[in-house]
Amino acid sequence: MIIRRIPLKGLFYKTLIFVSKTLGLWVFVLFAWIVSTGYFFLFPRRVGVGIRFYKALFPDKGWHYHYWYTWKQYHNFTDLFVDRMLLTRFNTISFRSTGLEHLVEAARNGTGGVILMSHMGSWEVAALLLKKELPDINLLLYMGTKNKEQIETMQKEGVAQAGIRVIALDKDGGSPFDIVEGIKFLKGGDFVSMTGDTIWNRDQRSVPVRFLGHEAHLPETPHLFALLSGTPLFIFFSYRISRRTYHFSITKPIYVKAALRTERKEAVRKSAQEYAKILEQSVRNHPFQWYHFEPFLGKKID
Repeated sequence: MIIRRIPLKGLFYKTLIFVSKTLGLWVFVLFAWIVSTGYFFLFPRRVGVGIRFYKALFPDKGWHYHYWYTWKQYHNFTDLFVDRMLLTRFNTISFRSTGLEHLVEAARNGTGGVILMSHMGSWEVAALLLKKELPDINLLLYMGTKNKEQIETMQKEGVAQAGIRVIALDKDGGSPFDIVEGIKFLKGGDFVSMTGDTIWNRDQRSVPVRFLGHEAHLPETPHLFALLSGTPLFIFFSYRISRRTYHFSITKPIYVKAALRTERKEAVRKSAQEYAKILEQSVRNHPFQWYHFEPFLGKKID
């Protein structure tokens, strides 16, 4: 007889959900707040990343504001875990949208496209709600993985159960077959989604851009996908506007074109810079909903 071992973190997560159902959502909210507070005080280097980000975003503010803004960012992040549970367990999350008709039209015309998400709000909640709103679209979602993160694995399984094809890329960047499958998906008139603001590993090809007066590096892959497949690119943001309500913002289709092979690099760079420009405006409008806790800003160029 084979006994399946349930990882401790996964078992604890399931237990927490069960207790929250019995005693109320406040149990989950309280625990999430405690964990967020612990991370804030136990990982000063990551807190330093947030402080540097808010210093670049609000240069006229003092250091104590940057420290407070980072605290607020960490604790706003706990709302996402609550929303994930409310959506997957209770189906009580709704959304409004601006630009959803662009995706509807691309699906109707059979062009498909690259849906470029970010760590603005919850891209996972966005993917689940998008699939719920447009059940007939075929969606391939590229996701990063973290070693020994059982809760992350459970969340990815939830996305797959919703009918979304998932390719999880580890820190080694995945295999060439993962890239081929994405291009094949796009040329079939379907949609491929990935985050545009995260480099998974040092060997991953990236594009330098200007962001908040600093140099930053964005992944080349989503823009190259759009170029090679000839499909449009849609920049997608998900904002939490109130408790249990999100707002989706989708841009008009962006085409990455190069007449010659030698022009591909510049076409990808321009597309990446356009995304960086739109991301910067989004961050300025929603400064506490960009949950990017890894080093992002490079040298100052202004």
